Amino acid sequence: MFYLFNPCSQRAIVSVIQLLFLAVFVVLAIIKTASQLRTSRHSSYGKEATTTKSTKMFHATLALASMAGILYAAVDACLLWLKLAREEASVATVDIIFSTIQTFKWLCFVVIVGHEKKFNVLVHPWTIRSWWVIDFLLSALLFSTAVQRVVLRFDAHLAGNGIVSLVMLPVSIFFLMVAIRGWTGIVICSSSVAKPLLEDGHLEKVVDDGIAEEVLPTTGYATAGVFNRAVWKWLTPLLDKGYKSPLQLHDIPLLAPDDRAESNYSRFKRDWPENDPGSHPVRSTLLKCFGGILFRNGLLALIRLCVMYAGPILIQRFVSYTANAYQGPAYEGYLLVLVLLIAKVIEVFSSHQYNFQSMKLGMMVRSTIIAAVYQKGLRLSSSSKQGHGVGHIVNYMVVDAQQLSDLMYQLHNLWVLPAQVCIALAILYGVMGLPMLAGFFVMAIIIALNFYYTKKQREHQTKLMAMRDERMKATSEVLNFMKIIKFQAWEDHFLGRVEGYRMREYTSLRKFLIVLAQNIAALWMCSSLVATVTFAACVAFNVELTAAKVFTATATFRILQEPVRAFPQALISISQSLVSLERLDKYMVSDELDTKAVEKLPADADAAVDVEDGTFSWEEDEPTLKDINVHVKKGQLVAIVGTVGSGKSSMLTALLGEMRKLSGKVRISGSTAYVPQTAWIQNATIEDNILFGLPMDKARYAAVVRSCALEQDFKLMEFGDQTEIGERGINLSGGQKQRIQLARAVYQDSDIYLLDDVFSAVDAHTGTHLFQECILGSLRKKTVLLVTHQVEFLHHADLVLVLRDGTIVQSGKYSELLQKGTDLEVLVAAHHSAMESISMDEQDGITDLPLEATQERKLSFKRRPSITGPRQPQKLKGSAKLIDEEQREAGRVGWRVYWLYFTKAFGWPTLPIIVSCQGLWTVVSIASDYWLAAETAKTSFSAAAFVKVYLVLCAISWVLVIGRVSFQTVAGLKAAQMFYFDMLRSIFRSPMSFFDTTPSGRILSRSSTDQAQLDVLVPFFVSGTIATFLGTLGSVIVACQVTWPLIFLILPLAWAFLFYQNYYITTSRELTRLDSISKAPVIFHFSETLAGLPTIRAFKKQESFIDGNVDRVNTNIRMEFHNIASNEWLGLRLELLGTIVLCASALLLVTLPASIIAPENVGLALSYGLVLNSSLFWSVWIACMLENKMVSVERIRQYTTIESEAPRINDDYRPPLIWPSQGTVAVRNLQLRYRPNTPLVLKGVTLTIQGGDKVGVVGRTGSGKSTLIQAFFRLVEPCGGEVRIDGIDITQLGLADLRSRFGIIPQEPILFEGSIRSNVDPLGQYSDDRIWEVLRKCQLADAVQQKTGGLDSSVVDNGDNWSVGQKQLFCLGRALLKDSRLLFLDEATASVDAQTDAVIQKTIREQFASSTVVSVAHRIPSVMDSDKVLVMGEGEVKEYDRPSVLLERPTSLFAALVREYSARSGV
Repeated sequence: MFYLFNPCSQRAIVSVIQLLFLAVFVVLAIIKTASQLRTSRHSSYGKEATTTKSTKMFHATLALASMAGILYAAVDACLLWLKLAREEASVATVDIIFSTIQTFKWLCFVVIVGHEKKFNVLVHPWTIRSWWVIDFLLSALLFSTAVQRVVLRFDAHLAGNGIVSLVMLPVSIFFLMVAIRGWTGIVICSSSVAKPLLEDGHLEKVVDDGIAEEVLPTTGYATAGVFNRAVWKWLTPLLDKGYKSPLQLHDIPLLAPDDRAESNYSRFKRDWPENDPGSHPVRSTLLKCFGGILFRNGLLALIRLCVMYAGPILIQRFVSYTANAYQGPAYEGYLLVLVLLIAKVIEVFSSHQYNFQSMKLGMMVRSTIIAAVYQKGLRLSSSSKQGHGVGHIVNYMVVDAQQLSDLMYQLHNLWVLPAQVCIALAILYGVMGLPMLAGFFVMAIIIALNFYYTKKQREHQTKLMAMRDERMKATSEVLNFMKIIKFQAWEDHFLGRVEGYRMREYTSLRKFLIVLAQNIAALWMCSSLVATVTFAACVAFNVELTAAKVFTATATFRILQEPVRAFPQALISISQSLVSLERLDKYMVSDELDTKAVEKLPADADAAVDVEDGTFSWEEDEPTLKDINVHVKKGQLVAIVGTVGSGKSSMLTALLGEMRKLSGKVRISGSTAYVPQTAWIQNATIEDNILFGLPMDKARYAAVVRSCALEQDFKLMEFGDQTEIGERGINLSGGQKQRIQLARAVYQDSDIYLLDDVFSAVDAHTGTHLFQECILGSLRKKTVLLVTHQVEFLHHADLVLVLRDGTIVQSGKYSELLQKGTDLEVLVAAHHSAMESISMDEQDGITDLPLEATQERKLSFKRRPSITGPRQPQKLKGSAKLIDEEQREAGRVGWRVYWLYFTKAFGWPTLPIIVSCQGLWTVVSIASDYWLAAETAKTSFSAAAFVKVYLVLCAISWVLVIGRVSFQTVAGLKAAQMFYFDMLRSIFRSPMSFFDTTPSGRILSRSSTDQAQLDVLVPFFVSGTIATFLGTLGSVIVACQVTWPLIFLILPLAWAFLFYQNYYITTSRELTRLDSISKAPVIFHFSETLAGLPTIRAFKKQESFIDGNVDRVNTNIRMEFHNIASNEWLGLRLELLGTIVLCASALLLVTLPASIIAPENVGLALSYGLVLNSSLFWSVWIACMLENKMVSVERIRQYTTIESEAPRINDDYRPPLIWPSQGTVAVRNLQLRYRPNTPLVLKGVTLTIQGGDKVGVVGRTGSGKSTLIQAFFRLVEPCGGEVRIDGIDITQLGLADLRSRFGIIPQEPILFEGSIRSNVDPLGQYSDDRIWEVLRKCQLADAVQQKTGGLDSSVVDNGDNWSVGQKQLFCLGRALLKDSRLLFLDEATASVDAQTDAVIQKTIREQFASSTVVSVAHRIPSVMDSDKVLVMGEGEVKEYDRPSVLLERPTSLFAALVREYSARSGV
C-alpha cells in the first residue's frame, strides 16, 4: 500500500502502463500503414464522393489533447532545465521520464484524433477508448496523492507534477466521457452539405391528446454539444418561455428519438427472453437494455466519490495554517483555496450530471414498462385478463413503473454510500486514531437497525401494494358502473366498500410509515451520537482534542449523514422495486392469446369458416362449447340462435380465437369484423369511431352511414358526425351505439362479419332497415355470421345453427329445421305466439284502412328522425367536444392550498409545532458546535465536563428529532386520509353529468398517483423543507458571525438565489402540472383498450392502438424529461453559487489576520461552509419540489369541491314508510336538459299513470324513452314541470328516499365482481331461500346450481363469465327481490330469446300484478298486453292511450310500429 501511494512508485507504474499503450499503438500504426500501401493501388472509381463535417465535440477533443501535451511539454522542459542547468538535487529523474512519456502520450492522442477525420472515422476504436478509461483511473490516483501530499504535507519538490495532476483530472474526465459515448464528432455526408440525423430546430408532427396536429421541435438536448449539455444551456429557451407565460402542452419540445418510448420498448422487446423467460425476466431484460447507461452513471458516481471528501480533509490543513500564524509559503493559503475550488466544482458537475442521467434513465425505464405492460395487455388471454383486472394493470403502469424509475437513481447508492462510509472512517482514523472504532461500532449498530427496519418496510410495502391494487380495482369498477349504482341508491354501500379497501390499505400504510419514521429518527441522531461516542472514547484514551481534529471530524460526520440517511432510502427503493419486479414478472409471463388457435385458409378456398370437432372453454376445466362442427361457404349468411346462455356469443368469440381451444381445428379465410353484443365505443368523434383508423372515402362513408340508419341522427346532432362521444358512449342511446359500431365494421370492408345480436337495442323499423340495407345490402357479398333472437329473419339465412348448452343441436336451412318438437320450432312457436296478439289487434283496429292511408302513415313515420337529443348532451354552442380539457391551475400553488394541508389534521397548531421542534433542534446543534470550538481552544479543560455538556446538548436534539418525526408522521397520515375520504365522498355525491364528461382516467390518476404522493412524500417534503431552511439559516448565521465580511457577498448572492428560484419555479411548476395531466390519458386509453380488446384484435388494430399508447406516453415523459432537466439546471447554478460562498469564506480565512478570526473558529466556519455549499441549493430545490408535490394536493382538492347532486335525505320532506303505496304517477309539463345552455331533451311531457297500470313505452331509437326513466330517478334534474307519485313531489325528496323505493331493470345489464349472492342482493338483506326462489323465477336456478359454489360462485370483473342475456336475468332477480310498487324496465328483455321473453313477461305480470310497471321496449309484443302505451318522439308525448284505442286511429304512430313489426316475417 505504501508503494501505491508513494509518488515515485506511482509515476513509475503510470509510466510503464503508458509505455505499453504507446507500444501497442505504434505496432497498430505500422500494420495500418502497410495495409493502406497495399490497397492504395486499387482504383477508387465508382465510389460516392463524400464530405465530412467536424462538430464541437471533435474540436474540443483535439484542443484539449493539444493543450495537455503542451502543458506536459512545458513541465518537462522546466524539470530538465532545473536538473541540468541548475543541478537541482530535488528534481527526480523519474519525474522527468514521467512528464516526457505524458507529453508523447498526449501528442499521440492528437495524431490519432486528427487522423480520424481524414479516414472518416465515426466512432473511436475500442483500443483508444480503453486507453482513455485507464488514463482516467490513473489520473484519479495521481490526483488523490497530489491532494494528500501537496495540501496536507506541503513538499516543494512535488509541486510541479503534483499541481499538473490536479489540473489534468478534469481533462481526463472529459476524455472518459468521450470514451463512453464513442462518437468522434465527425459527420459523413453523401453530398456537399452535411445533414446530421437530428439538427437544432428539427421539426416533427405530433398529435397531443386534446391538441390538434402541430409541428413541434425536437429538444435541444438531442444536438447539444458537451459544454451545452454540461450546463444545460439547451434548456434556457424553454425556461425563458415559461418565465414569461404559463407553459402549454404544445410548448414542450419532443424528446430525442433514442429517448422516446418506441425506441426504449424496441430494445426491451429485442432482449426479452422469448423461449425461456427464467425466474426474473423483467429484471434481466432491463439490465440488458440499459446496463451500459447504468455503468456510465456509475462512473459519474465514482468521480463524485473521488472528490467529495476533499473539504473535510482540507479543514485540518486550513486550521493548521491559521494556527501557525500563516508561517507557510506565501502561496500555500491560496493553493488550499484553489484545490478546494477545483474539488467542489468537479463535485458539483459530477453530482448533477449523475442526478440528471440517472433520472433520465429512470424515465426511459418507466416508459419501457408502460409500453410493455400495455402491449402485453393486448395479448392477454381471457383467463389472464380475469386474473389481472383493470385496477391491477393500472397499478403496474402507474405505481410499479414509477418504483423502477426511482430505483435508477438509488441503485448506485448500494455501493457508493458504503464506499463513502469507508472513506469517512479512514479519514476519522487518520484524525482520531483508534477511538474512532467506538464511533464505528455505534454506526454499525445503526446500520444494522436500518437493515431491520428495511426488512419490515418491505413486508409492509408488499401488503400496501396488494391493498392498493384492490382499492384501485374497486374504484375502477364503481366508476364504470356509477349509473346503475345511482339507479339502485347503492352509493352508501359501494362507498363503504371502497372505504373499507382504503382502511385496509391505510393500516399497512400506517405500519410502513411508523417503521420509516423510526428509521429517520435514528438516522437524524446518528451524526451527533457517533460524535459523542467518538469524543468520549478520545477522552478515555487520552487522545488530544484540537480544533483541527474536532472540526475535521464533525465535518466528516456531517458528510457521513448523507450515506447513513440515504442508504435506508436506497434499500427501501430496492425493496419496493423487488416487489414491483415480482408483480411485473408474474404479469409479463401470464398466458397470452393463442395466435395459432385460428388457422388461415388459402384465399382461393371455398370455405370462409371451417370448424372441426371444436371444444372451447373460458375456464380450463369447464368446456363451454363442445363438439362444434361448422362449415360456412364464402358469401353465406349464417344465423345462430338459441336460448339464453346456450353459447351463441361464445361461438363468435371462439371463431376469433378469444376462447381457449381444448381440441379441434378452427380455420377461416380472409379478414374478420366483429360487432359485440355489448357496444364498445371510443371516446372520440363519431366519424373517428366509424373510420377506425382507415382513411376517409367519402362515397363509402356515405353508403355506410345510410345503410346503418345514421343519417337522421347526424342531422339532429348539432355537430353531426363530428360530435364527440363520451366515455363508454355515455351520451348515446343503446341503439345509436349499436349502429355506430355496426357502421365501424361495415366500413372496414372485411371478408367475414361476426355480428352479435345487433338488433336487440333498435326498434322494429330500424331493425328492418338494418337487415335489408346492411345485412342483405352492403354485406350481401360477405360472409356473415349473425347471432340473433329475431327469428323472423331466419328464412333469409343460408344456414341456421341452433345451440343448446354449448352444443350445436340443429344445423341447416330454416325450412329444413322447422320440425315439431325441435329447439328451433320452440323458439319460432314462442315468436308466433307473441305475434298472434298483434295480428288479432291489427284485425280489430287497422285492417280496414285504405292502403294509401297506411302507406302514407308508414312513410310519414319513416321520415320521422331518430331523436338523439335525449341522449346527446351537447357542449356550449360552437364546440363539438363533450369532454372538457382537464382543469389545471395556473401560476404558483396558492397559499390557501398550503394552509389547507397544514390545518387538515390538527388545525393551525400543526405548523408551529413542526417549526418549533426543528428550530430548537437547529439552535441546539449550533450550540453544541460552538461548545466544541470554545472548549478545544482552551489550553486545558475538563474532559468529563466537556463530554457531559456535549452529551446533554445532543440528547436534547434527539428528543426534538423524535418529537418532530412522530408528529409529522401522525399529522401526515391523518391529512392524507381526510383528503382521500373528502375526494371519494365528493365523487360519489357528484351528479351523473360529472361522470359523463370526466374520463375515469382523471379520477384514477388522482386516486393512485396523487394519493400516493399525499400518503408518503408530501409530509416528508414539508418537514424536509422546514428542516433545510432552518439549517441553511443557521449555517449562514455562523458563517457571517465568524467571517463577517462575507455578508457583503451573501447579500447579492441571496438576490441571485431568489432570482434563480423564481425564474425556475414558474417553468417547473407548470411542467409538474402538465406531467400530472398527461398521465391520465395513458390510464384512460389503456382502460378503453382493455374494454374493447376482442374488437381490437378482431380488426387487427393492435398496431394503431400501440401507436396511440406510445404517443400518450411520449407526451407524458417529455414533460418529465424537461422537468428533470430544469431541476438540474437550477441545482448546478445554485451549487456553483454556494461554492463561491464557500471559497470566498475560505479565502477570507487565509487572508484576514488572526485578530479578526480566532483560529478555533476557522474549523467551525469551514465545517458549516461545507454544509452551506449544498444546503443553499437544497433549501431552494426542496422548496420547489414541495411546491411541485403540492400540485397533488391541489389536484385532489379540485375533486373535493365537485358540485353535488341533491341531498340523499331531506329531513324536512320524508316520504311515508310504505310510499309509494298506490304507484300513481302524474307528470305535468316535464322539461329536461342535460346541462345549462343545451337544448331541451324532454319538451313538456304530460301524462298520468294510474296505480297498478302497466304502461309500455315505445318510440324510435333515441326518442327519449330512457331519458324519461332517468327523470323519474332524478339522474338528471328537470328544469321545468313536476312529477308527483302518490301525490308527493319527487323533486322535494332526498335522492336515497326516492331511488330506493323504485325498482329498475336497466338497459345495460351490469354484474359486479364478487359472488352471485353479492350481485343479486348487494346489501345482504335477504335469506338464501328467498334468493333461490327468485333465481328459479328468473330461469337462472339451473345455471347457478351447475356452478360448484352455488350462490357463492364467483362473478368475474364485469360479469364476463355470464352471457348478456343471463346478466339481464340477474337484474330481473334484483327487481323481484326488491318487490317495489313502482317498477321501471328499460329494454329489460332486449338480449333474450322470444321464449325466455315470454317467461319473463309472465313472471313480471304475476309478481308485480298490483304494482305500477313502466316498460320501455322495442319488442312490440312486450307491450301489447299493457294497460296503456306511451309513444315518444322528439322528446314529446306523441300518443298515450290503450293499445286497442291507438290501433283504431287512422293516423296512429303506434299502429304504424305494429304493422312494421308484424311485417318483419315477410322481409
